[in-house]
Amino acid sequence: MFIDEAVIYVRGGKGGPGCLSFRREKFVPKGGPDGGDGGQGGSVILRATEGVVTLLDFAGSYQRLAENGRPGSGKNMTGRSGEDLIVPVPPGTLVYDRDAGILIKDLTPAGTEVCIAHGGRGGFGNKHFATSTNQAPRRADPGEPGEERWLRLELKLIADVGLVGLPNAGKSTLLSRVSRARPKIADYPFTTLKPQLGIVELSRYRRFVVADLPGLIEGAHEGAGLGHAFLRHIERTRIIVHLIDAVPAEGSPRPIEAYHIIRNELAQYSPTLAAKPEVVVLNKCDLTGAAEAVDQLRSAVPAEVMAMSAVTGRGLNELMEHLWRRLEDLRDTHD
Repeated sequence: MFIDEAVIYVRGGKGGPGCLSFRREKFVPKGGPDGGDGGQGGSVILRATEGVVTLLDFAGSYQRLAENGRPGSGKNMTGRSGEDLIVPVPPGTLVYDRDAGILIKDLTPAGTEVCIAHGGRGGFGNKHFATSTNQAPRRADPGEPGEERWLRLELKLIADVGLVGLPNAGKSTLLSRVSRARPKIADYPFTTLKPQLGIVELSRYRRFVVADLPGLIEGAHEGAGLGHAFLRHIERTRIIVHLIDAVPAEGSPRPIEAYHIIRNELAQYSPTLAAKPEVVVLNKCDLTGAAEAVDQLRSAVPAEVMAMSAVTGRGLNELMEHLWRRLEDLRDTHD
Protein backbone atom coordinates (compact mmCIF):
# COMPACT_ATOMS: atom_id res chain seq x y z
CA MET A 1 0.00 0.00 0.00
CA PHE A 2 1.35 3.41 -0.99
CA ILE A 3 0.64 6.15 1.56
CA ASP A 4 2.07 9.62 0.96
CA GLU A 5 0.39 11.64 3.72
CA ALA A 6 0.17 11.14 7.47
CA VAL A 7 -0.65 13.10 10.62
CA ILE A 8 1.27 12.11 13.76
CA TYR A 9 1.67 13.26 17.35
CA VAL A 10 5.19 13.45 18.74
CA ARG A 11 6.35 14.09 22.30
CA GLY A 12 9.79 14.30 23.80
CA GLY A 13 10.44 12.38 27.00
CA LYS A 14 9.86 14.00 30.38
CA GLY A 15 12.94 14.85 32.40
CA GLY A 16 13.51 12.66 35.45
CA PRO A 17 12.80 14.16 38.88
CA GLY A 18 15.66 15.22 41.13
CA CYS A 19 16.33 13.26 44.32
CA LEU A 20 15.82 14.49 47.89
CA SER A 21 18.45 12.62 49.89
CA PHE A 22 20.94 13.11 52.72
CA ARG A 23 24.17 11.30 53.28
CA ARG A 24 23.84 8.85 56.14
CA GLU A 25 26.98 6.97 57.18
CA LYS A 26 28.36 5.70 60.45
CA PHE A 27 30.64 8.19 62.18
CA VAL A 28 29.64 10.94 59.65
CA PRO A 29 27.08 13.09 61.45
CA LYS A 30 25.26 15.64 59.34
CA GLY A 31 26.64 14.29 56.10
CA GLY A 32 24.68 16.82 54.10
CA PRO A 33 22.51 16.62 50.99
CA ASP A 34 23.51 14.16 48.26
CA GLY A 35 20.44 13.97 45.99
CA GLY A 36 21.38 13.69 42.30
CA ASP A 37 19.71 15.36 39.33
CA GLY A 38 17.17 13.63 37.12
CA GLY A 39 18.11 12.45 33.64
CA GLN A 40 17.31 14.33 30.44
CA GLY A 41 14.23 13.17 28.52
CA GLY A 42 14.79 11.62 25.10
CA SER A 43 14.07 13.60 21.92
CA VAL A 44 12.08 12.59 18.84
CA ILE A 45 14.17 12.72 15.65
CA LEU A 46 12.85 12.22 12.12
CA ARG A 47 15.44 10.77 9.75
CA ALA A 48 15.22 10.25 5.99
CA THR A 49 16.14 6.59 5.56
CA GLU A 50 17.13 4.83 2.35
CA GLY A 51 14.82 1.92 1.58
CA VAL A 52 11.76 3.47 3.23
CA VAL A 53 9.42 4.42 0.37
CA THR A 54 6.05 5.08 1.98
CA LEU A 55 4.44 6.50 5.12
CA LEU A 56 2.59 3.23 5.67
CA ASP A 57 4.15 2.74 9.12
CA PHE A 58 2.11 5.68 10.42
CA ALA A 59 -1.25 4.25 9.35
CA GLY A 60 -3.19 3.42 12.52
CA SER A 61 -0.18 4.22 14.71
CA TYR A 62 0.11 7.98 14.98
CA GLN A 63 1.93 8.48 18.31
CA ARG A 64 5.71 8.68 18.58
CA LEU A 65 6.82 9.14 22.21
CA ALA A 66 10.43 9.33 23.34
CA GLU A 67 11.64 7.71 26.57
CA ASN A 68 11.44 9.62 29.86
CA GLY A 69 14.56 10.41 31.87
CA ARG A 70 15.16 8.38 35.02
CA PRO A 71 15.03 9.89 38.54
CA GLY A 72 18.18 10.97 40.31
CA SER A 73 19.29 9.04 43.37
CA GLY A 74 21.39 9.37 46.48
CA LYS A 75 25.18 9.60 46.54
CA ASN A 76 24.92 12.42 43.98
CA MET A 77 23.97 9.97 41.23
CA THR A 78 22.34 11.52 38.17
CA GLY A 79 19.49 9.58 36.59
CA ARG A 80 19.95 7.97 33.19
CA SER A 81 18.84 10.10 30.23
CA GLY A 82 16.01 8.78 28.08
CA GLU A 83 16.85 7.24 24.70
CA ASP A 84 16.23 9.42 21.67
CA LEU A 85 13.51 8.03 19.40
CA ILE A 86 14.69 7.83 15.77
CA VAL A 87 11.69 7.75 13.41
CA PRO A 88 12.59 6.60 9.86
CA VAL A 89 10.72 8.32 7.03
CA PRO A 90 11.17 8.18 3.23
CA PRO A 91 13.65 10.58 1.63
CA GLY A 92 11.63 13.43 0.18
CA THR A 93 9.30 13.80 3.18
CA LEU A 94 8.11 17.31 4.00
CA VAL A 95 7.51 17.89 7.72
CA TYR A 96 4.86 20.47 8.59
CA ASP A 97 3.61 21.76 11.93
CA ARG A 98 -0.04 20.78 11.58
CA ASP A 99 -1.46 23.60 13.69
CA ALA A 100 0.79 26.44 12.50
CA GLY A 101 0.80 25.21 8.90
CA ILE A 102 4.51 25.95 8.45
CA LEU A 103 7.15 23.79 6.80
CA ILE A 104 9.68 22.68 9.42
CA LYS A 105 12.04 20.59 7.31
CA ASP A 106 12.42 19.02 3.89
CA LEU A 107 14.05 15.65 4.58
CA THR A 108 16.00 15.35 1.36
CA PRO A 109 18.33 13.54 0.67
CA ALA A 110 18.67 10.28 2.61
CA GLY A 111 20.44 10.79 5.92
CA THR A 112 18.90 14.21 6.56
CA GLU A 113 17.32 14.46 10.00
CA VAL A 114 15.58 16.93 12.25
CA CYS A 115 15.00 16.94 16.02
CA ILE A 116 11.28 17.58 16.06
CA ALA A 117 10.51 17.36 19.81
CA HIS A 118 13.22 17.97 22.39
CA GLY A 119 13.20 16.06 25.64
CA GLY A 120 12.59 17.84 28.94
CA ARG A 121 15.42 18.80 31.28
CA GLY A 122 15.90 16.66 34.35
CA GLY A 123 14.98 18.14 37.73
CA PHE A 124 17.66 19.27 40.18
CA GLY A 125 18.35 17.17 43.26
CA ASN A 126 18.65 18.78 46.67
CA LYS A 127 22.46 18.80 46.44
CA HIS A 128 22.04 21.52 43.80
CA PHE A 129 20.32 23.87 46.28
CA ALA A 130 22.88 23.65 49.11
CA THR A 131 24.29 27.05 50.12
CA SER A 132 26.31 28.42 53.02
CA THR A 133 23.09 29.55 54.69
CA ASN A 134 20.98 26.54 53.74
CA GLN A 135 23.13 23.49 54.21
CA ALA A 136 20.27 20.99 54.43
CA PRO A 137 17.83 21.96 51.62
CA ARG A 138 14.69 19.89 51.46
CA ARG A 139 13.92 20.76 47.90
CA ALA A 140 14.17 18.68 44.71
CA ASP A 141 12.65 19.72 41.40
CA PRO A 142 10.46 17.54 39.18
CA GLY A 143 11.61 17.04 35.60
CA GLU A 144 10.37 19.33 32.86
CA PRO A 145 7.92 17.95 30.27
CA GLY A 146 9.19 17.28 26.77
CA GLU A 147 8.08 19.23 23.74
CA GLU A 148 4.96 17.98 22.01
CA ARG A 149 3.33 18.81 18.70
CA TRP A 150 1.16 17.49 15.90
CA LEU A 151 2.88 17.03 12.56
CA ARG A 152 1.66 16.58 9.02
CA LEU A 153 3.99 14.51 6.85
CA GLU A 154 3.81 14.79 3.09
CA LEU A 155 5.89 12.63 0.77
CA LYS A 156 7.18 13.80 -2.59
CA LEU A 157 8.91 11.04 -4.49
CA ILE A 158 12.43 11.68 -5.70
CA ALA A 159 13.01 10.61 -9.28
CA ASP A 160 15.10 11.79 -12.22
CA VAL A 161 12.33 11.35 -14.78
CA GLY A 162 8.57 11.61 -14.28
CA LEU A 163 6.12 10.01 -16.72
CA VAL A 164 2.90 11.94 -17.26
CA GLY A 165 0.05 11.56 -19.71
CA LEU A 166 -3.60 10.75 -20.15
CA PRO A 167 -4.89 7.35 -18.99
CA ASN A 168 -3.91 4.45 -21.27
CA ALA A 169 -1.05 6.38 -22.87
CA GLY A 170 1.26 3.45 -22.09
CA LYS A 171 3.25 4.78 -19.12
CA SER A 172 3.09 1.54 -17.14
CA THR A 173 4.09 -0.51 -20.18
CA LEU A 174 7.04 1.79 -20.79
CA LEU A 175 8.19 1.53 -17.17
CA SER A 176 7.95 -2.27 -17.26
CA ARG A 177 10.05 -2.42 -20.45
CA VAL A 178 12.91 -0.21 -19.26
CA SER A 179 13.13 -1.33 -15.61
CA ARG A 180 12.32 -4.23 -13.32
CA ALA A 181 9.23 -2.49 -11.98
CA ARG A 182 6.02 -4.45 -12.55
CA PRO A 183 3.10 -2.03 -12.50
CA LYS A 184 -0.39 -3.25 -13.31
CA ILE A 185 -1.13 -3.13 -17.03
CA ALA A 186 -4.60 -3.49 -18.56
CA ASP A 187 -6.69 -2.18 -21.45
CA TYR A 188 -8.85 0.11 -19.30
CA PRO A 189 -8.14 3.53 -17.73
CA PHE A 190 -6.64 4.13 -14.29
CA THR A 191 -4.87 0.80 -13.91
CA THR A 192 -2.14 2.72 -12.05
CA LEU A 193 -3.59 3.72 -8.68
CA LYS A 194 -0.33 4.75 -7.01
CA PRO A 195 3.05 6.09 -8.15
CA GLN A 196 5.52 3.46 -9.32
CA LEU A 197 9.31 3.78 -9.28
CA GLY A 198 11.71 1.95 -11.55
CA ILE A 199 15.48 2.07 -12.08
CA VAL A 200 16.71 2.24 -15.67
CA GLU A 201 20.10 0.57 -16.07
CA LEU A 202 22.20 1.43 -19.10
CA SER A 203 25.63 0.26 -20.20
CA ARG A 204 28.78 1.42 -18.38
CA TYR A 205 27.00 1.31 -15.02
CA ARG A 206 24.74 4.25 -15.79
CA ARG A 207 21.36 4.39 -14.12
CA PHE A 208 18.52 6.77 -13.33
CA VAL A 209 15.15 6.60 -11.58
CA VAL A 210 11.82 6.86 -13.40
CA ALA A 211 8.46 7.52 -11.72
CA ASP A 212 5.17 6.50 -13.33
CA LEU A 213 2.38 8.76 -12.08
CA PRO A 214 -1.33 7.81 -12.30
CA GLY A 215 -3.04 9.10 -15.44
CA LEU A 216 -4.08 12.73 -15.43
CA ILE A 217 -7.35 13.96 -16.85
CA GLU A 218 -8.72 17.39 -17.57
CA GLY A 219 -9.46 19.15 -14.27
CA ALA A 220 -6.89 17.13 -12.31
CA HIS A 221 -5.50 20.25 -10.62
CA GLU A 222 -8.97 20.84 -9.14
CA GLY A 223 -9.36 17.28 -7.89
CA ALA A 224 -10.75 15.43 -10.88
CA GLY A 225 -9.68 11.83 -11.39
CA LEU A 226 -6.70 10.29 -9.60
CA GLY A 227 -3.78 12.34 -10.82
CA HIS A 228 -4.43 15.35 -8.58
CA ALA A 229 -3.41 13.32 -5.52
CA PHE A 230 0.02 12.67 -7.04
CA LEU A 231 0.86 15.82 -9.00
CA ARG A 232 3.22 16.92 -6.23
CA HIS A 233 5.42 13.88 -6.90
CA ILE A 234 6.39 15.31 -10.29
CA GLU A 235 7.78 18.45 -8.64
CA ARG A 236 11.00 16.69 -7.60
CA THR A 237 11.74 15.19 -11.02
CA ARG A 238 14.42 16.71 -13.22
CA ILE A 239 12.73 15.95 -16.54
CA ILE A 240 9.11 15.34 -17.48
CA VAL A 241 8.40 12.72 -20.15
CA HIS A 242 5.01 13.51 -21.62
CA LEU A 243 3.72 10.27 -23.10
CA ILE A 244 1.00 10.54 -25.77
CA ASP A 245 -0.96 7.85 -27.58
CA ALA A 246 -0.15 8.30 -31.28
CA VAL A 247 -3.29 6.48 -32.42
CA PRO A 248 -5.92 6.97 -29.70
CA ALA A 249 -9.22 5.14 -29.63
CA GLU A 250 -12.33 6.67 -31.17
CA GLY A 251 -13.65 9.47 -28.98
CA SER A 252 -10.34 10.02 -27.17
CA PRO A 253 -8.38 13.27 -27.54
CA ARG A 254 -6.12 13.49 -30.58
CA PRO A 255 -2.35 13.77 -29.89
CA ILE A 256 -2.20 17.58 -30.17
CA GLU A 257 -5.27 17.96 -27.95
CA ALA A 258 -3.88 15.46 -25.43
CA TYR A 259 -0.64 17.42 -25.26
CA HIS A 260 -2.40 20.69 -24.46
CA ILE A 261 -4.69 19.07 -21.86
CA ILE A 262 -1.75 17.80 -19.80
CA ARG A 263 0.29 20.97 -20.28
CA ASN A 264 -2.62 23.02 -18.98
CA GLU A 265 -3.03 20.80 -15.92
CA LEU A 266 0.67 21.12 -15.06
CA ALA A 267 0.58 24.91 -15.47
CA GLN A 268 -2.57 25.25 -13.38
CA TYR A 269 -1.06 23.15 -10.59
CA SER A 270 2.34 24.85 -10.51
CA PRO A 271 4.08 27.25 -12.92
CA THR A 272 7.40 25.90 -11.66
CA LEU A 273 6.32 22.40 -12.60
CA ALA A 274 5.25 23.52 -16.07
CA ALA A 275 8.67 25.11 -16.62
CA LYS A 276 10.60 21.86 -16.09
CA PRO A 277 12.47 20.37 -19.07
CA GLU A 278 10.12 18.23 -21.12
CA VAL A 279 10.44 15.47 -23.67
CA VAL A 280 7.28 14.64 -25.63
CA VAL A 281 7.08 10.98 -26.62
CA LEU A 282 4.54 9.54 -29.03
CA ASN A 283 3.83 5.93 -28.05
CA LYS A 284 2.31 3.08 -30.10
CA CYS A 285 4.15 4.19 -33.23
CA ASP A 286 4.00 0.64 -34.57
CA LEU A 287 0.35 1.24 -35.49
CA THR A 288 -0.99 2.52 -38.80
CA GLY A 289 -1.25 6.29 -38.97
CA ALA A 290 1.37 6.95 -36.31
CA ALA A 291 3.91 8.51 -38.69
CA GLU A 292 1.44 11.21 -39.70
CA ALA A 293 0.68 11.94 -36.02
CA VAL A 294 4.40 12.37 -35.31
CA ASP A 295 4.81 14.93 -38.11
CA GLN A 296 1.72 16.86 -37.02
CA LEU A 297 2.78 17.00 -33.39
CA ARG A 298 6.34 18.11 -34.23
CA SER A 299 4.99 21.02 -36.21
CA ALA A 300 2.43 22.01 -33.55
CA VAL A 301 4.33 21.93 -30.22
CA PRO A 302 7.48 23.76 -29.09
CA ALA A 303 9.02 20.77 -27.28
CA GLU A 304 11.16 18.05 -28.82
CA VAL A 305 9.12 15.05 -29.96
CA MET A 306 10.35 11.45 -30.07
CA ALA A 307 8.58 8.37 -31.40
CA MET A 308 8.59 4.88 -29.88
CA SER A 309 6.60 1.75 -29.22
CA ALA A 310 6.66 0.39 -25.68
CA VAL A 311 5.20 -2.92 -26.88
CA THR A 312 7.65 -3.71 -29.68
CA GLY A 313 10.61 -1.87 -28.15
CA ARG A 314 11.12 0.38 -31.14
CA GLY A 315 12.86 3.60 -30.12
CA LEU A 316 13.25 2.60 -26.45
CA ASN A 317 17.05 2.58 -26.41
CA GLU A 318 17.22 5.90 -28.24
CA LEU A 319 14.79 7.44 -25.74
CA MET A 320 16.69 6.18 -22.69
CA GLU A 321 20.04 7.38 -24.06
CA HIS A 322 18.51 10.75 -24.88
CA LEU A 323 17.14 11.09 -21.35
CA TRP A 324 20.52 10.19 -19.89
CA ARG A 325 22.22 12.92 -21.95
CA ARG A 326 19.60 15.45 -20.86
CA LEU A 327 20.11 14.49 -17.21
CA GLU A 328 23.88 14.84 -17.59
CA ASP A 329 23.43 18.30 -19.09
CA LEU A 330 21.23 19.32 -16.17
CA ARG A 331 23.76 18.03 -13.63
CA ASP A 332 26.55 19.98 -15.35
CA THR A 333 24.41 23.12 -15.35
CA HIS A 334 23.67 22.87 -11.62
CA ASP A 335 27.30 22.06 -10.82
